[in-house]
Amino acid sequence: MFAPPPRFVGDDGDYRSPLLFNDGRPVKTPAEWTKRRQEILQDWRRLLGPWPPVIERPRVETLRTTQQDGYVQHTIRFDLAPGHTTEGYLLIPPGEGRRPAALVVFYEPETAIGEGTPHRDFARQLARRGFVTLSVGKQPSLYYPSRDDAQLQPLSALAYGAANAYHVLASRLEVDADRVAVVGHSYGGKWAMFAACLYEKFACGVWSDPGIVFDESFSDVNYWEPWYLGYEPTPPSAESSDESADDLDDDVPPSHRRWGAGRARAASGVPTPENPAFGLYPKLMRQGRNLHELHALMAPRPFLVSGGAVDPPRRWQALNRSVAVNRLLGHENRVAMTNRESHAPDDTSNAQIAAFLERFLRPEAEPQTGR
Repeated sequence: MFAPPPRFVGDDGDYRSPLLFNDGRPVKTPAEWTKRRQEILQDWRRLLGPWPPVIERPRVETLRTTQQDGYVQHTIRFDLAPGHTTEGYLLIPPGEGRRPAALVVFYEPETAIGEGTPHRDFARQLARRGFVTLSVGKQPSLYYPSRDDAQLQPLSALAYGAANAYHVLASRLEVDADRVAVVGHSYGGKWAMFAACLYEKFACGVWSDPGIVFDESFSDVNYWEPWYLGYEPTPPSAESSDESADDLDDDVPPSHRRWGAGRARAASGVPTPENPAFGLYPKLMRQGRNLHELHALMAPRPFLVSGGAVDPPRRWQALNRSVAVNRLLGHENRVAMTNRESHAPDDTSNAQIAAFLERFLRPEAEPQTGR
């Protein structure tokens, strides 16, 4: 889990080291990393769009409460972002004192509580293991303040929404605010990755086969789409497209198979000169940036990539860069990856996810400094 296959040991691929300042100076000390980390964060926040203030004192309305097998389930309503009210499910297992918690994100909140495709019920599974969990969904994406005039790239807006949802959990008396993870699969994996990297109050992250780096050899690593990092306002003279977009297995609901807000591409698939990407994505590619820069913002917070068809073992080339950052800070075993053949989670990958979260969020199993 914490070590790459032998063929990828020491292999950093073509990913530029995050331990280099923008001007090329190497980062040699933890104090210098603090400055470099701020440089990376400022670069990405400028590119993605500045967040509104995080809602640290959320107003939460409880709509229904039911007793489930092993936990109490509350249906709640709160603001994912100002002007964007949503409903989710808060699952509270029995117990005393403050406990670890997990925010689970996906297209809609029902799947994570067991009312959808099998093996994606992360909120229910973790609640049965003693975690307080909050299942939140948003489709086709979050456009802030509106679909026609988004001021953030949608993936960043989703991360902002997750930051607000963090405070819904952290405000609960049952939750230890220092032990809250964010977890997601596929679309939810992208969402969880951006949330964990951009909001450091999340203690750790689990990203199930989202495509952790830009990779146009996989049509499903589709960060170029307008509901991720390809948002660009539609020119007044342009007509909206109604083409459908493809993704893996059954994870994409019909509403997400339509083009998101903003300027439309001619068809789904990887960008080409005839079918270009718009918005931020092509700018990032021209600058030679990739998402391993965001991964580095996690250090020394731990994260797990639960890899499948989209994130095979060669993703260790990018992950090795985060390992190097953690090593500079005096930490080992903070970057983890597991692998399966299918995009879909299964019993084994779910057990690995639970084991990872228990290792880092259970007080009796907290890793020692430097390990």
